[in-house]
Amino acid sequence: MSMEKTLDKALLSDWIAAVTSGGWQVHGPALEDGIWTFKPVAASVDLDYPNVKQAPKDFAFPQREIFFAFEHIKGEAPRLKEVKPEAPQCAVFGVRPCDGRGAVRMDKVFSDNVNDPYYQERRKNTAYVGLACNAPPSPTCFCKSVGGSPVSSEGMDILLTDLGEIYIAQAATKTGEALMAAADKLFGKMGAADKKQLDKVHADAVAAPQRAVKDAKGAPAALKAGFDSAVWEEMAKPCIGCGICTFLCPTCHCFDINDEMTGMSPLKGQRVRTWDNCQFPDFTMHTSGHNPRETLGTRLRQRVSHKFRYFHENFGMLQCTGCGRCVSECPVGIDIVAVVNKVAEHVA
Repeated sequence: MSMEKTLDKALLSDWIAAVTSGGWQVHGPALEDGIWTFKPVAASVDLDYPNVKQAPKDFAFPQREIFFAFEHIKGEAPRLKEVKPEAPQCAVFGVRPCDGRGAVRMDKVFSDNVNDPYYQERRKNTAYVGLACNAPPSPTCFCKSVGGSPVSSEGMDILLTDLGEIYIAQAATKTGEALMAAADKLFGKMGAADKKQLDKVHADAVAAPQRAVKDAKGAPAALKAGFDSAVWEEMAKPCIGCGICTFLCPTCHCFDINDEMTGMSPLKGQRVRTWDNCQFPDFTMHTSGHNPRETLGTRLRQRVSHKFRYFHENFGMLQCTGCGRCVSECPVGIDIVAVVNKVAEHVA
């Protein structure tokens, strides 16, 4: 870490005020109708929380965005007006390590082979102030078995660790350093005792038991070998195709692009990108009526294979970050960990 300092918990609101006065919009976890979500905050923020229900990917990749507006008046050339993304500087406090790693994977998708200017404009103005998991926030967490860690700073600009009365703030990027420098007087020097306590908290967090994908490194090969296995249809029988698993996922990024009409005389409308979902039956529907993934089993196979095989083949890393949302929120109890393990056992 490039900068490591202490912050008294009572001064967190003062730090947020300083960040806000520097032109940043600050978001933090808030309990709304019994659901934790990220909301704009003016001063104080509650970091004593498990995890948000919806991963924070929408700060860079909103669920709906307009690319351009169009108008066609009879006898005149069509008019196009680009709608550029609104991308204010936004600092998100309390991002968990699984979601920080999710941001890294989203960056790969939208910046590696194809540069998406809409995503990049928002992403460069978004800062993640992470919060280490001193203990698994959910019984469905499995970040360690997919290469992550409950104290990972991957994808973060700053990682905070709760040591009781204070936070240890560790800047991981130049943006993180700047956010801390905005209120430099509030931070203290990390002493030897602080470092010793930090190391123990991190070690205990890493040692805490989690559920596990039994052989995550072997999962890509196992899923490839089990592509035609009958277990896919068996495991997908309870699925109702609601798509909760992908909408809540920190790394699912499929989208659709449609022209939405707002008037017919003259012809007017907007081209809009919206999140799409590989668990929906019309996701791969051809105009001919043919659907190469017409069954629940083939759609389950696609989701799991994308996380544990295809993404690995394309980018050299598993796409799943082990947040466990798709497990805890599935209304029929489909468990991606159990699915990967069962396919591997069947192949073996």
